[in-house]
Amino acid sequence: MILQSLNAYYERKSRSGQLAPEGFEPKEIPFVLVIDGEGQLVQIDDTRSGEGKKKTGRSFLVPQAVKRSVGIAANLLWDTAEYVLGFAREGGKPERVIQQHAAFKTRINELSATANDIALNAVQHFLETIDITQLEADPLWPEIRDNNPNLTFRLSGDAADTPVCLRPAVITALLAPHTHEQAEPAFCLVRGESDITARLHPSIKGVWGAQSSGANIVSFNLDAFNSFGKTQSYNAPVGEKAAFAYTTALNHLLRKGSHQRMQVADASSVFWADADSKFVDLFAALFGDIDKDDPDRGLDAMRNLLAATTNGVYREEDAETRFCVLGLAPNAARIAIRFWQVGPVRDFAKHIRQHFIDLEIACPDYETPYLSLYRLLTSIALQYKAENIPPNLAGETMRAVLAGTPYPSILLQSAIRRCRAEQKIGYQRAAIIKACINRLIRFHRNSAKELHMSLDIENLDPAYRLGRLFAALERIQNTAQPGINATIRERYYGAASSSPSSVFPVLLRLKNHHLAKIDKPGIVVWLEKLLIEIFSGIRNFPSHLDLPSQGLFAIGYYHQQQDFYSGKNKSAEVLPTEDTTKESV
Repeated sequence: MILQSLNAYYERKSRSGQLAPEGFEPKEIPFVLVIDGEGQLVQIDDTRSGEGKKKTGRSFLVPQAVKRSVGIAANLLWDTAEYVLGFAREGGKPERVIQQHAAFKTRINELSATANDIALNAVQHFLETIDITQLEADPLWPEIRDNNPNLTFRLSGDAADTPVCLRPAVITALLAPHTHEQAEPAFCLVRGESDITARLHPSIKGVWGAQSSGANIVSFNLDAFNSFGKTQSYNAPVGEKAAFAYTTALNHLLRKGSHQRMQVADASSVFWADADSKFVDLFAALFGDIDKDDPDRGLDAMRNLLAATTNGVYREEDAETRFCVLGLAPNAARIAIRFWQVGPVRDFAKHIRQHFIDLEIACPDYETPYLSLYRLLTSIALQYKAENIPPNLAGETMRAVLAGTPYPSILLQSAIRRCRAEQKIGYQRAAIIKACINRLIRFHRNSAKELHMSLDIENLDPAYRLGRLFAALERIQNTAQPGINATIRERYYGAASSSPSSVFPVLLRLKNHHLAKIDKPGIVVWLEKLLIEIFSGIRNFPSHLDLPSQGLFAIGYYHQQQDFYSGKNKSAEVLPTEDTTKESV
């Protein structure tokens, strides 16, 4: 299903010229060797743009790269400087470079035997009579010598975007039928037609954490993986056309600067539609991190999504268009599939909308109203670093969002653990806990009441009430001792949220002492009324709270704290001395 969808995407995009034709791929070529018809070097073109270390070479369509491991394999009419010029860098292996250069020339000689082209003859003559002294005189030579960049050739007088490998005679020769190791065609599992089976599939590049040289989704590199005497990819017969199509499509989606990919923790996600759809543009903006150049991009995308729905139903023209989301992660020399979601756009829109509704919770004015997946996951990671996000969590969370199912249990566990470890709730963690609890309630259809966006004084759940009580006791302490360095939250939050009976009797005795120190009777009366209202839903102090109840405790505390910061309570002169909800992410 995945390979078939990628193959269909390639066919659609290649018809409009947006993807490389069969046998070619786009490749960044920083330097082009310009030669005349006699094979003499005219100049070296620098195709790079940008500043300093951020310079990037121009992308050219070139013959598809060969697969390399530890052996020597040359690309056709383009390659690194060592292959093209046979020049060994300092510290390199001259003997190996000589073999690389010989392999490069051999491939061009083989092509020249079937293609009669003046440019090919010129390249052959240049390679046989390379003048290193002339190259060293060029001001670009130090960079070529030290960095070993990709090089290709262009005949003097040809257009700047037409290297030798794109001349008509060369293209005709490249697309001519060629011999295969497997003489008999087989049934292609992807295209459903007869084709020569691809022994090795082209490498997939751009998956974060995978090998820089590329990795594979389909591969059999050990005898234990083989069956019925079939080796390598003959175990899963995919034709050469399909292998080229799906890998080209996936490399296009994963390319640098792609608007159809996003990175969350170790999951590299790509997405596409079966037809033109504006939902493709919305998707990355909804889930990606804040764009520094356009900080309102995510907010605008969410507004557009909400505007496109009526009563939760997506009403745009592309509602029935098939939409695909693929999550990939590195796994040694292979690429692992983290998740695969496919369905009509309307279903994705519905589930994504519900995800953001579940996350909605009262927050300070300076916070972003719609949280990206990146900010959510880093808020529960140690030191707020993406590399500390628990393995597989990003993929499992994304799958739950897109399918509308309960979030992974580890998401709730991680949020509560970080709250206890740091003695701090925070906007992002509170949003996660609320969303996880509401999803569980809705999915299991139990009698529990879903959590509101802000304080719910009618919620009689004991854990929620205990969280409110803890916030009220902290407020009493802050009011009695303005500017105190460490409140009861720093000392008792972890124990109070897990073992209330061991902590709250102590806190209630402290409360009496703190109330006696407040010299404003009106505030004392207001605080005592608040305690009475909260206590009306508490019959006793449980000896232990399970994980969901600890989440309810955290939300009760957070809601009550946010209510203290609202305008009605500021008018009661209970002003905050510290904003305990802010997180540094």
